[in-house]
Amino acid sequence: MLLGVGMIQPNRIQGTNMPGHKLDEIDRMILAELQADGRMTNVELAKRVGISAPPCLRRVRTLEEQGYIRGYHADVDARELGFEVQVFAMVGLVSQAEADLSAFEERCNEWPLVRECHMLNGEVDFVLKCVAPDLRAFQTFLTEDLTSAPNVASVKTSLVIRGAKDEPGVPFDVLEARLAQQA
Repeated sequence: MLLGVGMIQPNRIQGTNMPGHKLDEIDRMILAELQADGRMTNVELAKRVGISAPPCLRRVRTLEEQGYIRGYHADVDARELGFEVQVFAMVGLVSQAEADLSAFEERCNEWPLVRECHMLNGEVDFVLKCVAPDLRAFQTFLTEDLTSAPNVASVKTSLVIRGAKDEPGVPFDVLEARLAQQA
């Protein structure tokens, strides 16, 4: 059975740090292994974390249900697929009222070129990671969609020349070191 198929909808509330159960060392090992390779079989995963397959599968399902595992995806090469342009857009809004922030976030979810949207504290309100096939497509998005969107006061863009690191997930080795210090 492949674990890395389909999307999982978490049952816990997004953004909370109050899952239904506390993670133990085996749970953290399962998460680290799946983060590195979400397509491995349950049998392989169980072998790597040192437990038998049935309890391993139960743990994975619990981790999915509790929202620790939000989904599985393939890491595709954007450039190989013809998306040559990556841009970070720093967006300032006219109003930071919660309704206006939420409306902007909803709008970002509708724009296919926006791959990530993060609200910030500081000089800008949001940073967007955008991917486009070429500069013309990004420019069209910038002028027709982003800068003309309601409540947008300013947009500053930075074109990515090259990426030095793109590591998804969390650094489990840092977590384990911190837990070891606390013990």
